[in-house]
Amino acid sequence: MTTKPFAFISKSLLLVLPFAMLFSDANAQTVAVKKKAPNPALAPVEDVEGVPRVLLIGDSISIGYTVAVRDLMKGKANVHRPLTNCGPTTKGLESIDDWLKTGGEGKSWDVIHFNWGLHDLKYMGPEGENLSDPDSPKSAPQVSQEDYRKNLTSLVETMKATGATLIFRNTTPVPAGARGRVVGDSVIYNAIAAEVMNEAGVQVHDLYSFAKEHEAEIQKKADVHYTPEGSIALAEEVVRVISAALAE
Repeated sequence: MTTKPFAFISKSLLLVLPFAMLFSDANAQTVAVKKKAPNPALAPVEDVEGVPRVLLIGDSISIGYTVAVRDLMKGKANVHRPLTNCGPTTKGLESIDDWLKTGGEGKSWDVIHFNWGLHDLKYMGPEGENLSDPDSPKSAPQVSQEDYRKNLTSLVETMKATGATLIFRNTTPVPAGARGRVVGDSVIYNAIAAEVMNEAGVQVHDLYSFAKEHEAEIQKKADVHYTPEGSIALAEEVVRVISAALAE
């Protein structure tokens, strides 16, 4: 007789369990959807007729300031970017033709504000391990200094053919403690880029110096990335330079 209550409970659990599992699955799916929410910086932009078209090219640093640049230039420019992290110059060489079609094939650009560097100088392991220890003898920069120069030269030639005003935004600092990168390498790669841009007659936007000057206020600790407020500060600098180019 004493087993009947337990039998009843067991049957009840069997009835309730599928619903609990469904509820759990629904919650899991909701969390998954939230995690996969698209970054607004990587959303396509519909052009407003009659205002200039600007293309931002860059990695996660530029992704961080893209939305703020769009907001600050609303009504003054259509600000596009490739719907991806533009990574190292090797990725740029593979994708630049497609990126130049961002927002619609056949449309022209007034300004292209671009950067490659942080992904070029980061260290990779022998099997492609990301952000490998720079002190390991088996690690090496993802793109050597020699190849960085060669790749940038080719990319600039391709972009110049669009007729747009080109602005190279130099690479922001690597702070102490940042994984997989070496403090000071931004300076080395920026010097190479400056030579390439000088030879090609391309303006250099020195965002490195601005970021370095305000590093303690705007950059995350031991991280190449920036706080939300820091990204807005970078955006204001980007808008200042782009606005000046559009006014010429």
